[in-house]
Amino acid sequence: MTATEPATSGAMAAAPAPQPAPGATPPHKPLRARAAAELVGTAALVAIVVGSGIQATELTDDVALQLLANSTATVFGLGVLIVLLGPVSGAHFNPAVSLAEWWTARRGGPGVTGRDLAAYIPAQITGAITGAIAADAMFGQPLVKWSTHERSAGNLLLGEVVATAGLVLLIFGLAHTDRLRFAPAAVASYIGAAYWFTSSTSFANPAVTIGRAFTDTFAGIAPSSVAGFIAMQLLGAVAGLGLVALIFTNTQQDQIAGEPSPR
Repeated sequence: MTATEPATSGAMAAAPAPQPAPGATPPHKPLRARAAAELVGTAALVAIVVGSGIQATELTDDVALQLLANSTATVFGLGVLIVLLGPVSGAHFNPAVSLAEWWTARRGGPGVTGRDLAAYIPAQITGAITGAIAADAMFGQPLVKWSTHERSAGNLLLGEVVATAGLVLLIFGLAHTDRLRFAPAAVASYIGAAYWFTSSTSFANPAVTIGRAFTDTFAGIAPSSVAGFIAMQLLGAVAGLGLVALIFTNTQQDQIAGEPSPR
């Protein structure tokens, strides 16, 4: 769930190249390995989300405690997955993040190419579906049962815009300020917080949204709600990139000039 670091300007051409930050997409890794990391990472993430949701509902009827258990497991699991797989694929686990990185790359920055994107997104979606089925299997649930949990209200859709915009702002803001080493803790913490401060409990991820439609459990989403959530997530990603451009436009120039970057 991280982005590559910003491109170096001509004025910095003679300076030593910075070491890749943990989580930055490593271009030297074979695409097959990176796609596999995205598939496995997204599968594990959805298994954590769905599995902890099932476990929580089996342990308590208190919805607040269920959400606390679900969000806590997701925070720790996501942080571990980013640390483990970030050096391989960038640990996107999220088509919205991959698309945002591709967009910045085609505008001159480093990042995933169109070919990478064509491998990443199918891997992420396949992984998400696999993770949901695996979680259901572990808890003795039907392997595939479409969720009946409708999430189509306007306030929930707004929550997805906010959650995804914040996620993209965080990831690319860390990249622009050379702080991607903090991504595992920062991204996991943001998702954990967004579980609670957004009305939608922060799916913020098209692949995870698709995967969660395959399970009729606490974490599920009805198939009829999936398209609306994905549309709002993509809108949120665009909004997040807009905020990055607005807030961090002069970050590199400030750093070149020796001035402190925006905090």
